[in-house]
Amino acid sequence: MTTPPPPFQSLTPLLEKALGDAQPAIAEMAGGASTRQFFRARAASGQTAVAMYVPLPSQELSKATESGRRWPFLEVRDLLEAQGIRVPKLLAEACDAGWLLVEDLGDTLAQHLEHTPQDKPALYQRAVRDLAHAQRALKVLPEHSIVLQRAFDHDLMRWEMDHFRQWGLEARGIVLNAEQQAVFAGATEYLATTIASWPRGFVHRDYQSRNLMVLPSHTGAHNLAWIDFQDAMLGPRVYDLVALLGDSYQSFDRVFIDSRLVEFCTELGLDEKEERELERQFDMVTVQRKLKDAGRFVFIEHKNGNPSFVKFVGPTIEKARASLARLSDDRQLSAFTRLLDQVCPPT
Repeated sequence: MTTPPPPFQSLTPLLEKALGDAQPAIAEMAGGASTRQFFRARAASGQTAVAMYVPLPSQELSKATESGRRWPFLEVRDLLEAQGIRVPKLLAEACDAGWLLVEDLGDTLAQHLEHTPQDKPALYQRAVRDLAHAQRALKVLPEHSIVLQRAFDHDLMRWEMDHFRQWGLEARGIVLNAEQQAVFAGATEYLATTIASWPRGFVHRDYQSRNLMVLPSHTGAHNLAWIDFQDAMLGPRVYDLVALLGDSYQSFDRVFIDSRLVEFCTELGLDEKEERELERQFDMVTVQRKLKDAGRFVFIEHKNGNPSFVKFVGPTIEKARASLARLSDDRQLSAFTRLLDQVCPPT
């Protein structure tokens, strides 16, 4: 898929305002799964900023404009900053041209771990503490917050499971017969109904190693900042934990995951019964989330022409399978576990 070049001429006034340099060196940065593009601008002085370009027209941004709202990224950024959550500072904006210019925070957690893997335990402990703090701080949201208008409800979770069937299975040549379709539909309904019945609060929606920035530290006690939060919505409290500890781009052993879950429960003051329930919810959401992710990776290759995520399909399905194994006492999922083993044999 060929993407037209961004209108850099409309970025120039923003660069001049923020960096005092209308013609800094500009280098494209690795993007994620969306159509947004990112560029690092480096002025002659050495000062840097990150330019985010959203190709227009955008259905989501058009809706925001029509309703008189700011871009979701800006609205959620302000909400998080007001609650003491570290996010990029906004340097300049030209939303009508698709541009935002924000603070350059350096490396993502994923990038940092590539060259400093020994920091992994401390950084994930920090991420868990930050998440627990955020959930407490955001327990009550502003009345008109965009976050309150979106939720992981029954319909969205069913759609995401069907997304896996369509792209994680059928697009890869795995077609379910009538009996298998009935099993899949039954498990989808069970997961969607069960998860949708749990209390909801603020969720980042993609709280993982590529969306957490490691801030430079001279003491070794790194802090983290959040990015890519524009899709924040209401959902179960374990959702962001699943994104963090079930990250498709990282590997964790179960001892590591269990330790982080205990730390999260301690931060929130949960008792033993609540901790056991949270662990079970963690596994149920892992099944739903990781299968959706696997389907999404194939979709991105087919629709966006980006094959870089396909290598994560198999490992992501394995994360769902591991959680199904821990839910082996749940009869509602036993047939689905057998189905997954049939159509996606363990690797």
